[in-house]
Amino acid sequence: MSVEAKYRQASLYVGDLHEDVTENMLFMKFSTVGTVLSIRVCRDLVTRHSLGYAYVNFLHVADAQKALDTMNFDLVQGKSIRLMWSQRDSYLRKSGIGNVFIKNLDKSIDNKTLYEHFSVFGKILSSKVMCDDQGSRGYAFVHFQNQTSADRAIEEMNGTLLKDCRLFVGPFKNRRDREAELQNKANEFTNVYIKNFGDDMNDEKLKEIFCQYGKILSVKVMTDASGKSKGFGFVSFDTHEAAKRAVDIMNGRDICGQQVFVGRAQKKAERQAELKQMFEQQRQERLWRCRGVKLYIKNLDETIDEEELRREFSSFGSVSRVKVMQEEGRSKGYGLICFSSPEEASKAMAEMNGRMLGSKALHIAVAQRP
Repeated sequence: MSVEAKYRQASLYVGDLHEDVTENMLFMKFSTVGTVLSIRVCRDLVTRHSLGYAYVNFLHVADAQKALDTMNFDLVQGKSIRLMWSQRDSYLRKSGIGNVFIKNLDKSIDNKTLYEHFSVFGKILSSKVMCDDQGSRGYAFVHFQNQTSADRAIEEMNGTLLKDCRLFVGPFKNRRDREAELQNKANEFTNVYIKNFGDDMNDEKLKEIFCQYGKILSVKVMTDASGKSKGFGFVSFDTHEAAKRAVDIMNGRDICGQQVFVGRAQKKAERQAELKQMFEQQRQERLWRCRGVKLYIKNLDETIDEEELRREFSSFGSVSRVKVMQEEGRSKGYGLICFSSPEEASKAMAEMNGRMLGSKALHIAVAQRP
């Protein structure tokens, strides 16, 4: 085994780091279990702010294993760190082998609790409860060293209660597989959603309207506490062909004097997945449009506000956005400015980089994509 390969095996990923954690802090912690060769806190190329994770390379694999066994989920700067073996092989991360998806988690379940409940099934390479600013989002991922451990976890944990929540535990599916599954559902639907038909509709009337398109298994008009229609309902057909025929013919038609919407009935998870896909596509389109036109400006004089920054740069082209980063109402000394074309941004950078603005010389670079 090469020295390089040996060091890779003794490398740990350190996640969920507080933004103020430095290499020196991590060295002081991890050197207590063995010889540390190097530590790197990963940072944004432009702002140099911590990205919230780091890599620690030990001289000996045994020391890395000891750190993993004894320091996982320790508090550093008030945040629980998450340790796992550094996995540089992207195939293992993305293949789905040994990967398990867990949902319907109680919001109190953290990374440590998740690890404790699933490590009994085999060696875990990584585990993560997904969170946002409000805390846990109710789902997580666990990556086992082998598929046998993943299969055992699925078999024994799926449907079990954890903190009064019944878990779903199943194989991880990548985005391509999930999108294909959604597309298959879209091509095979039998349930139809109808809305905007007003409050005079009931089950019998709705069935009478839609029975001409095929055999109906069930009809339901949604009502309020008084029994009055909420203006939407569902029709379930026995075949996809009948449901599709009803959608094609009835969508946009007039019912009870109102133009109705008729479409495939979707579960909440499906609607959320489609919306997420649409928003991601829109985000990528915005990023593409902004490619090469967003400049990062640092070393700003604290007296320079957004209005003055826009005024100084508007001579180079159409400025679509200006942002001076602030903290407690005071400039943090850097900001962003967006132009309508790469040519305008290039001209601004060429002419303004190093120019004095206020009492400081500007430092300008093309902003990195997130």
